[in-house]
Amino acid sequence: MSHSPAPAPAASASPDRAALFHTADGQNVVVTFILISSLFLLWGFLNGMIDVMDKHFQQELHLSLAQSAWVQFAHYLGYFLMALPAGWLALRLGYKGGIIAGLLMVAAGGLWFIPATQIAQFWAFLLGVCFIAAGLTFLETIANPYATVLGAPRYAAMRINLAQSCNGIGWIFGPIAGGMFFYGKDANGISHGSQTLWIPYAAVAVIVLVLAVVFYFARIPDLKAPDVYADDESQPNRSLWHHPHFVFAVAAQFFYVAAQAGIFSFFINYMTSETPPIPAEWQTGVLAGWFEIKGAGAVVLSDQGAAYLASLGFFCFLAGRFIGSLLLGVFPAHRVLALYGVLNAAACLLVVLKLGWLSVVCVFAGYFFMSIMFPTIFALGIHGLGTRAKHASSFIVMAIMGGAVLPKFMGAVGDRYGVARSFLVPLACFLIVALYGFSWRRLSRTGAVTSVKLSKVH
Repeated sequence: MSHSPAPAPAASASPDRAALFHTADGQNVVVTFILISSLFLLWGFLNGMIDVMDKHFQQELHLSLAQSAWVQFAHYLGYFLMALPAGWLALRLGYKGGIIAGLLMVAAGGLWFIPATQIAQFWAFLLGVCFIAAGLTFLETIANPYATVLGAPRYAAMRINLAQSCNGIGWIFGPIAGGMFFYGKDANGISHGSQTLWIPYAAVAVIVLVLAVVFYFARIPDLKAPDVYADDESQPNRSLWHHPHFVFAVAAQFFYVAAQAGIFSFFINYMTSETPPIPAEWQTGVLAGWFEIKGAGAVVLSDQGAAYLASLGFFCFLAGRFIGSLLLGVFPAHRVLALYGVLNAAACLLVVLKLGWLSVVCVFAGYFFMSIMFPTIFALGIHGLGTRAKHASSFIVMAIMGGAVLPKFMGAVGDRYGVARSFLVPLACFLIVALYGFSWRRLSRTGAVTSVKLSKVH
């Protein structure tokens, strides 16, 4: 689903197939959209590795859950510190210049992991995480709103969810790389993750430098979205903070990312400590390395096995993105967001109740229902803001700071009451997201919600 400044056409109206990736002046921007989508793939991969890093430092440095959450704090601190500068530079450098600047920062952060491995101190790794996040801030601040303007406005939410599907693909492979290089063991069963952690980051740095060259020579038109509020405002430069749908989007994004970061960060802890007894016959063949024996001969998931299993969670996340894109082509985005928020809160409640395998399944269901939240909140928040969308984007990206604050609180709850009980924290966050979805139409003061049949689009 997406939005249009014009009155909503009848649901049965046949949409223009070309409008999905054609601008109002007739430009075909399919290739541009593909290039922009590659950025979503990049930061999905990097975020996927971050999300399985916490347990590595818990083991290597003997940290508690709350202490290991400094990884998430450093990651989201980079977003917070660079969000406004990234928005400011995007206005002056344009989309292409801002993207290239972000890519160069990501490459520098990736290469820093080489000396960080030699320094072998927690602060050195946190610095690399923070610097990469600062570069990703440029990419997210620019790519998210840019995806919404690469075609007709009424397909904005659909386009950003399609682009974010590439983000989901990156998130599937990130934990696999993390599992290989963070939790690898030698023939004697001794971990060598502290010596190989730099390898995937250095590889990403090389790829990112190549991508920066591609963007330098690519055609990236500097498109602008219409401002649907301009006609009814006495002052065209009215503050963004006078738009309730934008203000609530910043708050909703803060709590959504808080919930997401907490669940992703402690996924391995949950899977290795809360899963029911595992049959011994599972510990055979290619899956043998996924399990280990602890206590009184009990078979449990190993850290590496749980890291690989995180990829299944991100596969559910990706599936949710594709299915969500279909739903957004039929139903209003704010209603889909509200429904997913309620369902995710219910899934968290079932995890808290510790209902065995049902609770484990609900963790994966949570990945599915989180899938459309970030891009949909983003699209709803910048709806109708026109040229102010870049500035608004920087504030919504800054709201990612929720991922730095809440995981530490969730970790503290987990340290005291168990990982399952800590899911009460994201439960509350998802209820706030649902409230935004339910109230968006009233907050935005627009009725321009278009129902689009996706079968007509493809």
